[in-house]
Amino acid sequence: MMKKKSGIIEEFKKFITRGNVMDMAVGVIVGGAFTTIVTSLNNDIISPILGIFGGVDFSDLKLVMGSGENAPVLKYGSFLTAVINFLIIAMIIFLIVRAMNKINESIKAKLTDKEEVLVETTKVCPYCREKVAKEATRCPHCTSILEEKVD
Repeated sequence: MMKKKSGIIEEFKKFITRGNVMDMAVGVIVGGAFTTIVTSLNNDIISPILGIFGGVDFSDLKLVMGSGENAPVLKYGSFLTAVINFLIIAMIIFLIVRAMNKINESIKAKLTDKEEVLVETTKVCPYCREKVAKEATRCPHCTSILEEKVD
């Protein structure tokens, strides 16, 4: 019975130390911190600016269903505020992701351009498979004599 528990513990250790689990944990932590930043941006900067133009606060809107102290209350204003906050946060995240994608695309384009230049100016040594200048007659890595193929 002890052997089975030991096997589970070992399997759990392997699971928890795999890279993708650690990446996911870091992502959750960073995501939580990022949520705080985006929420603050929404509550402290964007909502007040929108308040200047609209000046409407939906959070106090409600519908009392019935009469008396214990009558059920639909707080649809809070729901509308939550929906508006969600849309603002979603737009902010969309704009950030869009900017990051454009940056990544420009970096990839620059790398692709460099690789094309590298491909045009190099060839592969048939003996050691290292990249060698196209005009080289001897490989600097394995010192083999490189013969030009006549097509």
